Amino acid sequence: MPALDSRFRGNNCINQTKPSVTFLRPLMQWTDAGFVVALRRHGESATIVELLTREHGRHLGLVRGGQSPKLRAVLQPGNEVAAVWRGRLSEHLGSFACELVRAHAARFIDDPDRLAGLAAAAALIAAALPEREPHADIFASFAALLATLDSARDWPAHYVGWECSLLAALGFGLELARCAVTGTATDLAYVSPRSGRAVSREAGRPYHDKLLPLPDFLWRDAPSDQVQIALGLQLTEHFLSHHVLLPQGRTLPAARSRLTARLRQAPRADTFDSRAQSVIPAQAGIQGNGSGGDAGPPPTRRRRL
Repeated sequence: MPALDSRFRGNNCINQTKPSVTFLRPLMQWTDAGFVVALRRHGESATIVELLTREHGRHLGLVRGGQSPKLRAVLQPGNEVAAVWRGRLSEHLGSFACELVRAHAARFIDDPDRLAGLAAAAALIAAALPEREPHADIFASFAALLATLDSARDWPAHYVGWECSLLAALGFGLELARCAVTGTATDLAYVSPRSGRAVSREAGRPYHDKLLPLPDFLWRDAPSDQVQIALGLQLTEHFLSHHVLLPQGRTLPAARSRLTARLRQAPRADTFDSRAQSVIPAQAGIQGNGSGGDAGPPPTRRRRL
């Protein structure tokens, strides 16, 4: 009988291959406070939500069952939530579990102008902020804006001021304290469209057709009427479009354009009045008791949401 090769003797005949063991990587997880700024459908029942979080910036995540009636009420732009993000890797989309803290959107359902302001601010954050870059200052200013929308009568002026603070937080702050040419801090009337610096009326008169108008309430303590608010929105829109959105290949959000259109059309008394008061018709001679007279009961105003 021929001798066996040494490779097949004894224990060498036994397969020495060890079974492979698969180790599961633990899920990454963090908890943070956030505001819903945007969402879109994903598949038949899920939703991809964008949150402005305090410590993680603008962050996206998948919400399973986000199209259900219960979660749709939670995931409205402007609502404050307590969010838990989980993902296999930090670079992954991951998933969100959101619990409602304050339903800001529901508070403005009867005031389309304030609701348009909330939608415009949320849309600007979703379009302008880089993803996953913390901006605690923008988070705090957005929370303050929501409080102003809920209480202040002159909220349009505060909204324009918030857009100025958004520009400053992104590195494109406007210098409106003194004239860029003469250094004076009085009679400021224009803003340079290139540098964002204020220009006095006298220094800017020869170039007034190339400069942007400066609303009085942005540089001194002055009332803000409908014309001044329109000028303020025009000013911030220029710098948001040309310095923030255009370099990213984006355009001004439609919600921001709708807000501008609403504030230009809305009467002063209806737009800037307190949210706690009912809308009072501006026509003279209309009686609210509905008893007698030729005027009859006040007409019913239809509001578009």
